[in-house]
Amino acid sequence: MEKTIDEKIQGSTLVLGDKTLNSRKLYIESYGCAMNFSDSEIVASILTNEGFNTTQNLAEADLVLVNTCSIRDKAEQTIRKRLTEYNAVKKTRPHMKVGVLGCMAERLKDKLLDEEKIVDMVVGPDAYKDLPNLIKEVDDGRDAVNVILSKEETYGDIAPVRLNSNGVTAFVSITRGCDNMCTFCVVPFTRGRERSRDPQSILAEVNELWEKGFREITLLGQNVDSYLWYGGGLKKGFEKASEMQKATAVNFSQLLELVAKTQPKMRIRFSTSNPQDMTLDVIRTMAKYDNICKHIHLPVQSGSNRILKEMNRLHTIEEYFELIDNIRKILPDCSISQDIITGFPTETEEDHKATLKALEYVKYDFGYMYAYSERPGTMAARKMKDDVPEPVKKRRLSEIITLQREHCQYRTEQHLGKVQEVLIEGSSKKSTEDWMGRNSQSTVVVFPKENYKIGDLVNVEVYDCTSATLIGKAIRYSNNN
Repeated sequence: MEKTIDEKIQGSTLVLGDKTLNSRKLYIESYGCAMNFSDSEIVASILTNEGFNTTQNLAEADLVLVNTCSIRDKAEQTIRKRLTEYNAVKKTRPHMKVGVLGCMAERLKDKLLDEEKIVDMVVGPDAYKDLPNLIKEVDDGRDAVNVILSKEETYGDIAPVRLNSNGVTAFVSITRGCDNMCTFCVVPFTRGRERSRDPQSILAEVNELWEKGFREITLLGQNVDSYLWYGGGLKKGFEKASEMQKATAVNFSQLLELVAKTQPKMRIRFSTSNPQDMTLDVIRTMAKYDNICKHIHLPVQSGSNRILKEMNRLHTIEEYFELIDNIRKILPDCSISQDIITGFPTETEEDHKATLKALEYVKYDFGYMYAYSERPGTMAARKMKDDVPEPVKKRRLSEIITLQREHCQYRTEQHLGKVQEVLIEGSSKKSTEDWMGRNSQSTVVVFPKENYKIGDLVNVEVYDCTSATLIGKAIRYSNNN
C-alpha cells in the first residue's frame, strides 16, 4: 500500500558569519516502505542544518522532495501523477525546485530529468549528505544528479528529525541494502549491498529517544537478520576480519539483546526478517525479554517450492514451516504476518493452491498481498516472461485476500476476554472518544479515553473485535516509567 505523508519539522535559520539567511520552505512526501519514511527523517535533519524550514503547505514550498518507491509499477505511477500535480503548483511559483529521492531515483537516474521535465534534482538513497551541494547546483540553474551507491554509508552519524511524530513511536535504522537477490526485487539495485550500522550509534539513538519521551522503537532493515557488525564494511568482508573483530562481532540476536537491556522499559519491534536468515537465537532473545514485542513479519511470497526457487528464495516451504513451528513452540503468543506475491511468472493453479495451503497452515495474523508486477532490471524481468494473465492474477489475489481475512478474524478472536498491554499512540480514526494503540502482537486496540494520555501503557480487557481491531476497556495502568 502506498502512503503519502506531509512531513512537518521545526525549521531553523542559517547563519553564515554575520549574515543571516531566511529559512526556505521545504515540503517532503514519502511513499512506500518504512525505510523510506526513516530516510526522509535523515534528509530533514540534513536540510534543517542548511536553513530549511518545512511546511505542510505545498503552495508555499521553495523546495519539494518526494521520497519514492520502486517495488511495484503502481507505486511509480502514483509518483508520476504526483509530479504532475507539483507542476501545476510550480506554474504559480516558478522558482520552486523539485527533487526525486529514493529507489525510483536510483533506478531511473538521469532518465527522470528527461521523462519528467519538472524534476530538477535526482538523489539516490546513499547520496543524501550531498544534498546541500546538489541544491546549490540547482540554484545556479543546473540539473543535479547523484545516485552513486555506497559500500559504507549507514547515516549512523545523522540524528534524524522525527517527522510528523506522535512522540511515542520511532524508527531506528540498523542496516541498509540487501544481498539476497530475489529475482522479483529491485532493492539490491536501488539500495546496494548490505552494510550494518555501528551498534554503539544505535544504542545512543535509542537512549536519546527514551530521554525525549519515546516509548517504542522499530529496528529497521531490508533484512534485519543479516545484521553483522565487526568494525564496519560489507558483510562479505567478514572473512577478512581479524580474529579480534570476529570475537567481538555483534549479530542481530546480540544487538536485539543489547537494545532490550539498555532500555528495559522501551518497547522494541523489528522489520523485516528473511526466513533463510532468521535464527532461533533471535526467537529465544524475544522470549527472554518482555520489552521485545511478540510479532514477526516473515514474508513467505509463495507456498510452492518451484516458485520459491524461481524467485531465488533460498529456502523451501518445508523449511519455512519448520521455522514457524519453532516460533510457535518458543513463543506461543507470537503473531506472524506475511508478504505474498501471486501471479509470478509460470505460476500454475497447482502453485497457487500451494500458497493457499501455506496460508491455512500458518493462519497469519495479517499480511500484505500483491499481484506480481514486473520491475525492469530484475532477473525476473530479464529472464522470465510475465505470462500469467491479469484476470488470473486478480482472481488468485482475491482468493488469497479472502482467506487471509478469515484468518485475521480467527486471530483477533483469540484475544477475546484477555487483558492486553497497549501503548497509546493517538486517537482512534473512527471516534475522538477512543484511544488507539497496539498490543505486543501489533494488533490495533481501541478503548475509551477516560483519563489516559498518549504514551501511556494501559492494560485493556478485550470484549469485542473485528478482523483487524480489538475493542476493549482499560482496567488499570501498567508501569509507565
